[in-house]
Amino acid sequence: MTSLDALLQIAGNAEYAVEGWSRHTWIDRWGRVGNELVELLSRRNGFYAFESALHVYGLSPEPSIDPPDLIRWNARDCWRAAYGDLITDCLFFGEDVFGGQFLIPEDGESVATLDPETGDVEVIAASLEHWAEALLADWNYMTGHSLAHAWQERHGRLIPGQRLLPKLPFVVGGRHELDNLHAIDATKGMNFRGEMAVQISALPEGAPIRLRVIE
Repeated sequence: MTSLDALLQIAGNAEYAVEGWSRHTWIDRWGRVGNELVELLSRRNGFYAFESALHVYGLSPEPSIDPPDLIRWNARDCWRAAYGDLITDCLFFGEDVFGGQFLIPEDGESVATLDPETGDVEVIAASLEHWAEALLADWNYMTGHSLAHAWQERHGRLIPGQRLLPKLPFVVGGRHELDNLHAIDATKGMNFRGEMAVQISALPEGAPIRLRVIE
């Protein structure tokens, strides 16, 4: 059994039906790993796992939906514009419970992460199989599962399209604790942190930043 097989065994139901879904040229452009994503979505077209701590975006048959599907999530007018030039050409296909993004870089040869608070990108795997292997080896670190579990025990289940954001961002000293977390629409959360990441990128270390209050 492959790591992707094992991941799908513990994942929830597909967000969208696969019937009638065909290979999508928009994903094909993302090279080898993009092709691997096509194969994954043909088996489970979008899903949550680890008690909603992991979300992999699927492809909806509808042109515009709420919450967003894979294509809508990657549209510049969804949230990407908030990051300005910090984000290069890439495909965001999933996220952890805090909105940390999993992505395929432009060359299509790896899987990387985007820190939503700083805009930093880090390559973490050479393929989707290796990405799934890393998830299964340490799902708490990779997805934030323990805090997702504890928060939902206290407040109830996250609804589709929600992520947990720190009230005081982690990058400025916010703690990974329940009292510092609240549920928010994923798009709204990315827009807020995009503004913060742009500020951080333009300031010297230790300089003050302005945070906008969101509800």
